[in-house]
Amino acid sequence: MFGRRHDGRRVRNLDPIIEATPYVMPMRCDAMVYLSHDLDYEPLMRYIAKKARDEKIKITFMQLLIAAYVRAISQVPEINRFIINKQYYNRTELTCALVVLIDTADGSIKENTIKVRFDPSDTIYDVQARVNKKVMESRKEEELPGGAIKIAKFILKVPGLTSVLVWLLRFLDRYGIMPGMLIDELPFHVGLWLTNNASIGLKSVYHHIYNFGNTSMFFGLGTPDRGYTVNAKGEPVRYATIPVGITVDERVCAGATFARMFKIMSNCLKHPELLETPPETVYYNDGAEYHVPKPDRAEIKE
Repeated sequence: MFGRRHDGRRVRNLDPIIEATPYVMPMRCDAMVYLSHDLDYEPLMRYIAKKARDEKIKITFMQLLIAAYVRAISQVPEINRFIINKQYYNRTELTCALVVLIDTADGSIKENTIKVRFDPSDTIYDVQARVNKKVMESRKEEELPGGAIKIAKFILKVPGLTSVLVWLLRFLDRYGIMPGMLIDELPFHVGLWLTNNASIGLKSVYHHIYNFGNTSMFFGLGTPDRGYTVNAKGEPVRYATIPVGITVDERVCAGATFARMFKIMSNCLKHPELLETPPETVYYNDGAEYHVPKPDRAEIKE
């Protein structure tokens, strides 16, 4: 309310054309744009294998993708915005949500959603530690339910309560008065949602962006594509790529800004060693500087 939310601050002095866009496309589903990108499998796999061999650190493709996103936000903070009630907000946090499988005693398939907070100066080591800690906490069946699952189970027990509470939550969120405790728990208030379809043997997807909450971007990893192509000399060569389906809210910023972000991410994923050191300079949106304490990697079991 009045330009301040638990997770954002109003953007001032926008270009009038950009500021008017949410009035033309008021819902996120009106403004979804789909992109595809193929990650080069070999440099990522070589890097992962090298870290496992030399430093005994297990790094995943998902963690590298998140680390590249965090690095891009540190250089292009305009991406870290959202639109609610036709108003633009700068996020006051850098967050990602992802679904993880739960370790169950009977082997049945259960899922939980985790929300991870990052600092824009994070390295791949910081990202790996933060994600691993959240994943380990969420996969312990005896500690469930938690977060969104606990809330959902409670409201679904009472007939009619679900519709009323969802309407109330939408109302509170629309006007920026949703309690911070709920925003911190619900996975719909994040800059990026990720789904790793490769972990269950599926192709990449172009996932919708939820109208509820304020998620602005969705990445869907798929199983690697392998095949043959022809090089400049006309010789057959093998290739392997990891397809990523990308869905973005085009109202957030200009296409050129998105292009700059993806260029930074692509360079980091071609040269993962760049993610081992913090960025020389971190940039923030006006009035939206934030910091997250560095994780204690000694507490995380590799």
